[in-house]
Amino acid sequence: MTQAIKFGTDGWRGVIARDFTVDNVARVGEGVARFLLSEERLKLECYRRWRATPADPERGVLIGYDMRFMARQFAQVLAQALRRHRIPVRLAPEPVPTPALSYGVVHHRAALGLMVTASHNPPEYLGVKIKTELGGAAPPELTKLVERLTPERPPALNDDELDDGPFPTVDLKGPFLERVKALIDAKTLQRANLRVVVDAMYGSARGYIAQVLEELGIPHITVRHGRDPYFGGHGPEPIRKYLTPLKAVLRAEAKRLKRGRGRARSLLVGVVTDGDGDRVAAMDENGEFVDPHRCFALLLDYLAGVKGLRGKVVKSFTLGDMAFKLAELYGLPVDEVPVGFKYISEKLLTDDVLIGGEESGGIAVKGHIPERDGVLMALLLLEIVAHHQKPLSELVDGLMRRVGDHHYDRRDLHLEERVEVVEKLKRAEPKAFAGKPVVRIETLDGVKLRFEDGWLLFRASGTEPLLRLYCELSDPDEVQRVLDEAERFARGERALL
Repeated sequence: MTQAIKFGTDGWRGVIARDFTVDNVARVGEGVARFLLSEERLKLECYRRWRATPADPERGVLIGYDMRFMARQFAQVLAQALRRHRIPVRLAPEPVPTPALSYGVVHHRAALGLMVTASHNPPEYLGVKIKTELGGAAPPELTKLVERLTPERPPALNDDELDDGPFPTVDLKGPFLERVKALIDAKTLQRANLRVVVDAMYGSARGYIAQVLEELGIPHITVRHGRDPYFGGHGPEPIRKYLTPLKAVLRAEAKRLKRGRGRARSLLVGVVTDGDGDRVAAMDENGEFVDPHRCFALLLDYLAGVKGLRGKVVKSFTLGDMAFKLAELYGLPVDEVPVGFKYISEKLLTDDVLIGGEESGGIAVKGHIPERDGVLMALLLLEIVAHHQKPLSELVDGLMRRVGDHHYDRRDLHLEERVEVVEKLKRAEPKAFAGKPVVRIETLDGVKLRFEDGWLLFRASGTEPLLRLYCELSDPDEVQRVLDEAERFARGERALL
């Protein structure tokens, strides 16, 4: 039976050689080609919302790819499918981060961008993201049309069409880094005594942040900048349990700096990007994880409080409550949206948005593309440390004193019945959970149980067979206790009380 092509929270993804095959990628390429040439495309509601006219297919399509197994070869399959319809195609000559591809679409005035990546997913996955001519994630009505136009069988291809054919190439790195450098305060970065550890997690953003730091003369060390399609045996996701190499280097560097005269005052900080460079997280000088919730809060506080910028705050349903508290402090409106950066991208295109972000570390800011950008956000986090001339740990502590303690963690459970668990919880409408009274239930995306001091969310992943459990509370030990109870309930080991 022919496999249906479905775009989830951010693109179509599948396991290499099982779902993500040459035939299925060729089908997606054919669907994209038919989309670009269709009359229906011109009638999509999203273009009216954006006050934009669909770009002419003759402007062509830019195709990028990440560091995963056979990513370049799959990109060539997409390119060939488009070329069969005489749609101009330009291919990245090397792996690129997704934000570089997204910016390239705008910079080169292309009709569309395709990124071959599975982002943070485990190494056996690959996928395709669609980027509109405005540089943002494709909205649901656009991807649904692509799905409908995707044929059940792949177009006929000759064997030699899978080789390194003479596809024109496009420079995506140069223009992107020039844009990033224009958005950061180079003098502030250079004045501070920064010492940076950059972890690329073997992803396609390797060398991007390091190049900017090199040009600015800022001392830095790179971690996991080589090539490893297995990403060390786990998904290239910037979460605490996968950042042991970054932590080890930071702690070793901290000891070295303390031994050296006059260097102990260096502002040591670590930044990390995910597999395709659109997510960010950080570590302080002690090797303590600074999760995306705190990164988002630091960025919002800096943009509004130091730079005096205004605009709406857009947060995903899974991003923590510090966003609400800081927005209230600065008198900024807040919109909360379902998981999937396409919903934040939509707001960036239609509203006056200062910052938009999600729990996973995808963050976008005013004045840039409507797309998450881990490279730019990492450099802005360094700029925050440089501006305040304080260690990152002190900045986080100061933030907590102003908005209250917020501690967060997430668990991913491999459960085939993940949707059933969420539906069961919706029907039950518990009055209490894990001994904590439930003051409100929210169902924007999954089921969120609101407590007096935080929340617990059950949500089925849109890209992997996972039930995700998210929790934010004022006490870190309480976070783990509540997650323990949530896991027991999800596995059928504990009934609702």
